[in-house]
Amino acid sequence: MTHHDTSLAGRTALVTGVSRRKGIGYAVARELAGLGASVFTHHYSPHDADQPWGADDLAAVHSGVRAALQGDAASGSASADLRDPAQVDELFDAARALTGSVDILVCNHARSGGDGSILDMTVAALDAFWQTNTRSTLLLTRRFAQQLRPVGPGTTVRPGERLGRTAPSDPATAPKVVWMTSGQEDGPMRGEVAYATSKAALAGVTATVAAELLELGIVLNTVNPGPVNTGYLDPGTTDRPLAELEELRTATPFGRWGEPTDPARLIGWLVSPAGSWVVGQRLTTDGGFALQ
Repeated sequence: MTHHDTSLAGRTALVTGVSRRKGIGYAVARELAGLGASVFTHHYSPHDADQPWGADDLAAVHSGVRAALQGDAASGSASADLRDPAQVDELFDAARALTGSVDILVCNHARSGGDGSILDMTVAALDAFWQTNTRSTLLLTRRFAQQLRPVGPGTTVRPGERLGRTAPSDPATAPKVVWMTSGQEDGPMRGEVAYATSKAALAGVTATVAAELLELGIVLNTVNPGPVNTGYLDPGTTDRPLAELEELRTATPFGRWGEPTDPARLIGWLVSPAGSWVVGQRLTTDGGFALQ
């Protein structure tokens, strides 16, 4: 990757869910590194090991991120099971230790597998997807925000109450947060009730959290990457009906699935000065998939 744009130089990003070279998180980490940022990545290989596509070589993943760094930017990584709030905090602390601050947070991690239809939905599945996809994203965002506004014990904000702006901030240098949602609003996601629920919650609360963060000078946007082939759409490693997948792919406007670099470019733009006037939006980058 050759970048002449180093608009993220001097910034530090925490990107979660960077455990496979075919994944969106890996593409995002390399994109931000290529733009000059220092990058701290999170991974949780035991989850991948349970999937049809399997786990990747973490050393190779880290090496690929390091290779994209520019200038004197640094990289680091840590494993964390984000279902555990204590590990969420430990991960954020480790990321901050890389350079002393976290300026960009990309919550890309997601749970796969163990889902089902409304008929076979279980308490365990609902809780696992909520804890992994939704709760941990909110908790990481809380920690990110508390860098700018530490909160004492017992402090609560009443419904409708504003946090209060301290001073105008420059959108170009504002801290940035990106959440990831899915296509649950574009159509049914059969057999993925727990996953769709967990992602719909993030999409649904984007405006609320973005409004609160904006008072602290933080910019939040949510991205729906559309169907990106991270291995789960390959014939040898998919957990979906092959004939239906092929029919769906050929019907897409460009005749291909999304590639991890597709959403990575949008996220790189959103967290850079060029995209800093976009706030509180739910953006879809799907090559027109939802329009077919």
